[in-house]
Amino acid sequence: MKGEVEGPPKQPQRLLAAAPCACEFAPVSEIDQGAYGLREGEVAVELPERFDASLYYIGRIRTPWKRREDCPKNPRESDAECTIALDPRWTAGLSGLETVSHVVVLYWMNRARRDLVLQAPHHYAERRGTFALRSPVRPNPIAVSVARLVRIDGNNLSVVGLDCVDDTPLLDLKPYFASTDSIPDAAVGWHAGRDR
Repeated sequence: MKGEVEGPPKQPQRLLAAAPCACEFAPVSEIDQGAYGLREGEVAVELPERFDASLYYIGRIRTPWKRREDCPKNPRESDAECTIALDPRWTAGLSGLETVSHVVVLYWMNRARRDLVLQAPHHYAERRGTFALRSPVRPNPIAVSVARLVRIDGNNLSVVGLDCVDDTPLLDLKPYFASTDSIPDAAVGWHAGRDR
């Protein structure tokens, strides 16, 4: 309409992914989905155009492993002591955690690709669907480990039982309850009968 002042041109909306700092974001297009390429038999899908939720990184995990290839295949495979450096603003949230022997650690595998629907892990003979695996490669690369709590010093937790690269973002900590979290007769049929 005549006489109205036009504002600046609208910028195209960019899809964002959580970046190293909780307050920084990187466009998904800048995340290298093909850093490790596809193995024979693997299938990638197109990712959704936008996210449905957001999250905070509440700390960082310090481990001895600098590259994904150096990490243990699962958390129980290593006795390395790792440090969970909780953002100081959340330190009061640790009150009472010093009494537990094990913690559930949820972390964000920020270096994993997110577009595979079928995977061919090098240590298995057959390919499997993403949701049948514990691989870090998944639409939302959330990893979970039950780690032994060694000690808490301020906002730093020393734990044993992690499998991630150094500087992995921390999502959450919870006490492990053997009474409710352990299911001794749980089975993964394909894993029990897999080709070695």
